Amino acid sequence: MESTMRNFSKLERPLRVQMDVRRSDALKNHFKPLPDELFRRNDFMPLDCDAFHASWIATVLNLDWPSRSSSRIEDDAERIKRQKEELLRLFDEASEHGINAVIFQVSPTADAFYQSSYLPWSSYLTGTLGKDPGFDPLKFAIQEAHKRGIELHAWLNPYRVSMDTKPSTRKELRNSSNESPVSVFKSHPDWVGVSADRYVLDPGIPAVREWVTNVTAEVVQKYDIDGIQFDDYFYYETASSKLDDDKSYARFGTRFSSKYEWRRYNTHTLVREISDKIKAIKPNVRFGISPSGVWRNAADDPRGSATRAGKTNYDGDFADTRRWVKEGMIDYIAPQIYWSFGRKDVSYGTIAKWWADTVRGTKTDLYIGLALYRAGSGTTLEPSWQAGEGVTEIKRQLEFNESLPEVKGSILFRQGFLSDPKLKGVSNYLKKTWGKCRPRKN
Repeated sequence: MESTMRNFSKLERPLRVQMDVRRSDALKNHFKPLPDELFRRNDFMPLDCDAFHASWIATVLNLDWPSRSSSRIEDDAERIKRQKEELLRLFDEASEHGINAVIFQVSPTADAFYQSSYLPWSSYLTGTLGKDPGFDPLKFAIQEAHKRGIELHAWLNPYRVSMDTKPSTRKELRNSSNESPVSVFKSHPDWVGVSADRYVLDPGIPAVREWVTNVTAEVVQKYDIDGIQFDDYFYYETASSKLDDDKSYARFGTRFSSKYEWRRYNTHTLVREISDKIKAIKPNVRFGISPSGVWRNAADDPRGSATRAGKTNYDGDFADTRRWVKEGMIDYIAPQIYWSFGRKDVSYGTIAKWWADTVRGTKTDLYIGLALYRAGSGTTLEPSWQAGEGVTEIKRQLEFNESLPEVKGSILFRQGFLSDPKLKGVSNYLKKTWGKCRPRKN
């Protein structure tokens, strides 16, 4: 899902603007009931209430929680009250839509939404990096999710340190509040590089992997979470901003035939070490990875999918996700298939079927990430997202998932769009389908 966050200014802002620009004349009819046939399920397709019906709750940039306005409240008691109320609304909304698991982002930029011995408190909570928010958001979230019968998986971004490299960001990272640990940017500047115009940790440094493993282990040890999830942020680069890791390659990668092979080794080693650590601490805590949709194109590898993706796990992120599935290193994989059936070069159906074939016979569960944020907003390449106010494509994808025995669930990116007025039809569809399987309150 971080693969879409990088374009949030292009993708999300138009979603809101369209209500004013394109549909201003139709607002009074916006909430007219959609045709009943959009909500009808195929008779041969019973709803699986044991499936993983989940959503991502993004905290980076205050996307889903907490609101930016709440982080600006100076009075501690009032800020805490507002942020707790906002989180409760998200969980109640999840329950109404039959969501039985949330993927809650607890460390978006080497910061924390929990009491950490390694990371500073997130600035998204109070506006100040390192400032104690006055409560433990992760602890509160776990309690409230479990009250509603909802699993909570802690979502961490292992290597990202910031969302930009502005002078103000550098200043903040160097001068975080002394109410919690300082940023890794300050404590270990030799670990930090620039990639995709953001500060990141260098995955090729063994001490970095050890540190990330310890950060993850702390969450598993201290909190009653149901799972740990990493997304697609391993090696994340753009054409104009690539990670300069020549020095670490010269120091640690001499035995490898290429830098690419070495990078994949680094990513593989991190995932294996995290997996082993989690199982040693709490075997019941599940470890999942949510990569971008395509492992590898068949043109580059006969084992790959019949796609023409511009960026793949193996060649772009240096993450051999297929290997992790085959070797049972992870409990579940949740590829972000953020395209429609009609997108021929990266068709939803082609990719979902490839992943279903890949997990067959393994111990790794398959959940598929859906682009809820795209519903209701068609493009020239993918006009179907607009059909039926977004219901048509989402419905087709969910039913296709349920037709594949290997697909054990779906995850919506992201929770905040469930309350978008433009997606009222999709919201109603989910309530009438997933909502039949509302989680039981504890």
